[in-house]
Amino acid sequence: MTDKREREGQESSSTDGSNERGGLPIEVRRARRKEAHASQHYAAFLKHLCERGGMSPSVAEKAAVSVLCAVEQRITQGETQDLEAQLPNKLTLLLHRCERHEDELPKGFGREELLARVGEDLALNPEAVEPVVRAVLNSVRAQISEGEAEDVMDQLPEDLRELWRRPS
Repeated sequence: MTDKREREGQESSSTDGSNERGGLPIEVRRARRKEAHASQHYAAFLKHLCERGGMSPSVAEKAAVSVLCAVEQRITQGETQDLEAQLPNKLTLLLHRCERHEDELPKGFGREELLARVGEDLALNPEAVEPVVRAVLNSVRAQISEGEAEDVMDQLPEDLRELWRRPS
């Protein structure tokens, strides 16, 4: 006589030998868990940015893309890949769709040019731009290792390093 649990186990096994739970193959469940984790990681990043910058989630998302896109124009492609590897996947996907990545801008710009670009992207008054940039950079630094933050800072000119540094 078979045990009830054995019968239930046999009923939940699919014909291809994969074990299913709730009717879903394990690969589907894993993909859903991965997506849920990515969404939670991104939501936590946006929440941190909204709190730091006093902005709505939609503005925070646009600000993050604008600032990071500009910063990535100033660092090497290898460093960009290292930085993005530590960022939430959903943010990285937005960066890859950034129009500025298609027509790479000259890398020889500093603080004033970065602030002007972000201000133009977000339609902000000049005096409102720097707090937004600082909030984004602070939130990014909270997501990455100190070593990666130092690697990025080493590739920035001094006037941009001042924006990148942790607030004291």
